[in-house]
Amino acid sequence: MSHESISVFDMFKIGVGPSSSHTLGPWRASQLFTKSLIEKSLLSKVIGIEVLLYGSLAKTGIGHGTDIAVQLGLSGEDPVSFDVENISAKIDDIKKMNRLLLAGTHEINFTPSDDIEFLYNESLPYHPNALTFLVSLNNGETLAETFYSIGGGFVKKEGEELLQGNKQITLPFPINTADELLHWCRTTGLSIAEVVMENETAWRSEKETREGVLNIWRVMKECIFKGCHTKGLLPGGLEVNRRAFDLNKKLTTGSQYKDYAEWAAQIKNGGNQFNYILDWVSCFALAVNEENASFGRVVTAPTNGAAGVIPAVLQYYIIFCDGNTEDKIIQFLLTASEIGSIFKKGATISAAMGGCQAEIGVSSAMAAAALTECLGGTQRQALMAAEIAMEHHLGLTCDPIGGLVQIPCIERNTMGAIKAITASQLAMQSSPDFAKVSLDGVIKTMWDTALDMNSKYKETSDGGLAINVPISLSEC
Repeated sequence: MSHESISVFDMFKIGVGPSSSHTLGPWRASQLFTKSLIEKSLLSKVIGIEVLLYGSLAKTGIGHGTDIAVQLGLSGEDPVSFDVENISAKIDDIKKMNRLLLAGTHEINFTPSDDIEFLYNESLPYHPNALTFLVSLNNGETLAETFYSIGGGFVKKEGEELLQGNKQITLPFPINTADELLHWCRTTGLSIAEVVMENETAWRSEKETREGVLNIWRVMKECIFKGCHTKGLLPGGLEVNRRAFDLNKKLTTGSQYKDYAEWAAQIKNGGNQFNYILDWVSCFALAVNEENASFGRVVTAPTNGAAGVIPAVLQYYIIFCDGNTEDKIIQFLLTASEIGSIFKKGATISAAMGGCQAEIGVSSAMAAAALTECLGGTQRQALMAAEIAMEHHLGLTCDPIGGLVQIPCIERNTMGAIKAITASQLAMQSSPDFAKVSLDGVIKTMWDTALDMNSKYKETSDGGLAINVPISLSEC
């Protein structure tokens, strides 16, 4: 079996909400398309572009900001560095002028309402999240390229084997399955995180990996803090109130602090009662996904819709379990990334392919394994924790109301975080020798469930809560 090389920075990508597959993926696809035009020396010859959105990208594209992401990507903006506070102004300017600066250098006529087409009843066979770019050139010729956003910000171009932006390289410890990961841990005596770090050296130095992982945590941490200190309604027309602000204010009893460090210290000093910790874990997760729903800067973990689970559990570990060291933070994120990559290889991390079990379920399994290893659990206990977490997310549907990543998505992140902690506790108090279900077994089961799941429960807003909760979208 060939081994797919996936780095920690493939699983954890810095980007913009609200969706990794419907926002970040199309954004990246648009960037890659303009790069292709430049490489073919065609950019200056372009006189028009039409974008076709298929399947799930069409059905929930407005709520997920797919059209916005495409315009920003075609304009040459990057989701890692673009100032999220300027998104509305940028999009309004394109709409007002009916002009777009392709790749940031070549101006063309572009009317979003006409040139971005939502094909609600059409889907391409490879993946539900597909988009095609149709280009008209000044010599009368046309060009078309199709991309698939396959979950977690991963993008694949039609006709190419490798994921866009990835290079197939040989890793010291090639891993496709949990059994293979355990084999390398037993053979080398290394922890899961140490095996991952050795593999990362195939891409870069250990120093660069450590710096990059800490930067991932910096973005997560800033997202939590910002989300806990921003109030108001979420955009999109559902008029959902942001709750992290009020919960944070209640839990800190209005105390004063000037930055994240003082805030975290105050939380730690607040005690360790069960309900107090439970409220904070929920608050951390709510904060991240309210930022995500507001087109804020988040980290795919492994997706945007599930971006709050891992930061919430890691923040819990740092504050309430004395995990506030760089080594422990790096260990947590490296371990989590490997579990996520195994799920991606053996099943999917795309809700459009597998429902919400592929997002919240996978993120909960990632967090459970990471927490277990950081708390001193064995490699087998870490894998057991991941299995337990996913086992109790099997069959979870993706049915966003109004096509927005808000209800039930935001609350589901709190549930995923709590399940991860519970799964870790169960694994730490159990012997894997007596486990009846393996992690590879539950991954296969998750994929079988995904294949059996009706398409209306796969991020289409055609079923579930999306059609059974009466709403009035004032803005959409």
